[in-house]
Amino acid sequence: MIPETPPSRPARLPWAGVRVTTASEARALDEAAIAAGLPSRALMRVAGYAGAAEIAHRHAHRLARGVAVYAGPGNNGGDAWVVAAALSAAGVRVTMRAVGEPKTADAQAERAASRHLDLGAPRGGEEIVVDGLLGVGARGAPTGAIAQAIAEVRACRDRGATIVALDIPSGVDADSGEAYGVQSVRAHVTLAFGTLKRGLLVARAQAGAIVVLDIGLALAATGDTTLADARGVKARLPAMLASAHKGSRGKVLIVGGASGMSGAVILAARSALAAGAGLVRVVAHADSLGAVQAAVPQALTTPWPTLDADALALATWADAIVIGPGLGTEGTRERVQQLLGAAPTPTVLDADALNAFAGDAPALGVLLGSRSALVTPHPREFARLSGMDVAAVLGARFDAGRPLARTLGCAVLLKGVPTVITDVDGRVVVSATGTPALATGGSGDVLAGLAGALMDGCLTGANAGACAAWLHGRAAELAQGARSARAISLDDVLVALPSLWDEAVPALRVPVLAELPAVRES
Repeated sequence: MIPETPPSRPARLPWAGVRVTTASEARALDEAAIAAGLPSRALMRVAGYAGAAEIAHRHAHRLARGVAVYAGPGNNGGDAWVVAAALSAAGVRVTMRAVGEPKTADAQAERAASRHLDLGAPRGGEEIVVDGLLGVGARGAPTGAIAQAIAEVRACRDRGATIVALDIPSGVDADSGEAYGVQSVRAHVTLAFGTLKRGLLVARAQAGAIVVLDIGLALAATGDTTLADARGVKARLPAMLASAHKGSRGKVLIVGGASGMSGAVILAARSALAAGAGLVRVVAHADSLGAVQAAVPQALTTPWPTLDADALALATWADAIVIGPGLGTEGTRERVQQLLGAAPTPTVLDADALNAFAGDAPALGVLLGSRSALVTPHPREFARLSGMDVAAVLGARFDAGRPLARTLGCAVLLKGVPTVITDVDGRVVVSATGTPALATGGSGDVLAGLAGALMDGCLTGANAGACAAWLHGRAAELAQGARSARAISLDDVLVALPSLWDEAVPALRVPVLAELPAVRES
């Protein structure tokens, strides 16, 4: 994944790519396309034909036994009628299960144009079932005939049919990802039209594989919230030139490893080296240095600084500093202040380095000053630092980083499913790579070391965070492969990480804008 020539240092995000939107933002884009001259029914037809083409591409071997299409009363049902007509025109036997009368003029027109299709309950042998019952505007638990139809779709899945949802699985909130239990569809594939709805990135188990299809919205090249992808990561990674030496490949200082917590800095150091750092120096409690030297012989080791002159020498030696893995609580705030005050070296702050400033984010912002920096809290650490409660953080995961990034004057990476990276200017990049294998102690230390190696004078905090999150998750995907997440350790993830540098960027496949694999739960 290394480009042939080094890119100029990018000042900030944005990332060109797929827009991640709320339901209202998606509707606004539809309305803008219509106002620009694209008739609303044409937009529906483009979506439906793109959906039918993707079904035929992905499931050609399963079409022989027919397709059952469930169409609700809204525009999502209109999309379903178009999908059904397109598949029927291609020679596929289609059975329509219409639930309620179409409520919009476009959906009414598409139903009228598809009167030739078989109406009624599916025969039971169809191997593909299309969910077009509810769209992104639906709120609350489904009831009545829609709930009954969802139960039928779930029964089809239970007997072995592949479920394909249009835009959002019915019974899943497009903004929050909340799913209403047995009143929601669990899809194998979700075909998202034009943009990637936030709820899909939260409800990955409900969405299955996600395919974002271009429907002609003429989206701006960038948006306030976009999806990190392989192409964007490759464009930002610096090249390793033929003239490289250990000093030019970046010097990363990792500070942490209190007594009894050497493992955190060991994982961070191994990650930084796997990401290409030329030199890594671990600064830890004296009790931890022996373990570090034994586990990572390539790393230099130094005990925690006791004098400001020591801190200055360390901070000026490094191209990037990672503070926090296993740092502990005793004297932590003073140690962070000492290092940040020594020099304006680009910095990643994680774990205990953030907890030391719980409820006092402005003071941390003053210490960070104008340096390039990234903080990498998990939701509980974010809550402590920001003063929010954890539930509020999770409920506003796509937006919560904006005020904190302004307060700190640096990029904020909120870990989770998905990982959300917010730049100081408020723009957001979302990383959706990863597997449950990363849900283990030490995973954040691997991420911090990776981000530090990428920030060593080459990337801003926001770009380093977005690249590191994507690479971290992708390494877990490669490590897991077809195995259970239970079988994967962080050692496996670290072993897989170097293979990313040679992984090819996926080929373009029109009209597919992005693809996310189904997350295996095991």
